[in-house]
Amino acid sequence: MSTPLSKNSREESLLNLPLAELLRQSPLAGEFFPTMGLPLPPETMSPSAYFAILDGELLEDLALARESLAEQFTDYLSLLSTLQKGRDASRLESITIQGGHDKSNRQEEFSLTIRPGEIVSLVGPTGSGKSRFLADIEWLAQGDTPTGRSVLIDGVPPEPGLRFAIDRKLVAQLSQNMNFVMDLSVEEFITMHAESRMMEDIPAITRSIIALANELAGERFSPETPVTSLSGGQSRALMIADTSCLSNSPIVLIDEIENAGIDRKRAVRTLVDKRKIVLMATHDPILALMGERRLVFKNGGIAAIITTSDKERANLKLFEEMDAKLGAVRNALRNGERIEDFR
Repeated sequence: MSTPLSKNSREESLLNLPLAELLRQSPLAGEFFPTMGLPLPPETMSPSAYFAILDGELLEDLALARESLAEQFTDYLSLLSTLQKGRDASRLESITIQGGHDKSNRQEEFSLTIRPGEIVSLVGPTGSGKSRFLADIEWLAQGDTPTGRSVLIDGVPPEPGLRFAIDRKLVAQLSQNMNFVMDLSVEEFITMHAESRMMEDIPAITRSIIALANELAGERFSPETPVTSLSGGQSRALMIADTSCLSNSPIVLIDEIENAGIDRKRAVRTLVDKRKIVLMATHDPILALMGERRLVFKNGGIAAIITTSDKERANLKLFEEMDAKLGAVRNALRNGERIEDFR
């Protein structure tokens, strides 16, 4: 028989619901049984009653202890609940960064609020403070970093647990170097991530992520390609596709995507279309002008916040045409062609 438990009362109460009602409240709860090698209970039977009547020889063959099944099941339900809380926590309305100071202790007089679907660009010389700004956001700084900046979530300081919570992480960061160390294929890697997120129809979402990554990458790769053999651009494309489709994190920080060898404009748009807040450090005028605003960094601090003007957006088309020509030259060089006739 199942033993009394001192776990969350909601998970305990689900133990005594008929399977049909349990699945209505928690659709993924039924995955517990095949994962453990057990057939599904009848729809009219509760998990608690089912565990009590399971055949002893079957449990012995599966190396399962009857007295621990109820506890394992409530642990599983608790995990589902935690993942759902993480999804709920990701539904923020805004993030606000309040100014601190630069390397000379000059005060930054700003309060910047960004909402889902917005792009903010970070521009300035190397060493001017762009990466430190991204780190402040990732850390959800509360005046306790070298810059003294503070980050608000929906207008208020975040609860302390959000700074350390793995399951409710608000920020995803795509750094300049994306190196894999796991001995897995691309398909295995994405499938593992999808399984950890308790996603439905994992094969379909895995295929869609790989297809999107190949659309972004300069050179295609197959699902069987080891992740350790991906190029820098392929790795970045895969992680952008993964972040766009699987990550609950509503804030995405990008450091110099132009160096990744991918379709950078489409990569950013892919994230924005998923209602992510995108902040990107860049030296690329096309990416910089994609943002609604750009932060100008000098001496470790924000020296100016510039709203992209209509005239600048009009110039964007000209820059894109120039970039397309340069892209054609790059491809010709890669293919061993002469570039004498380019205009």
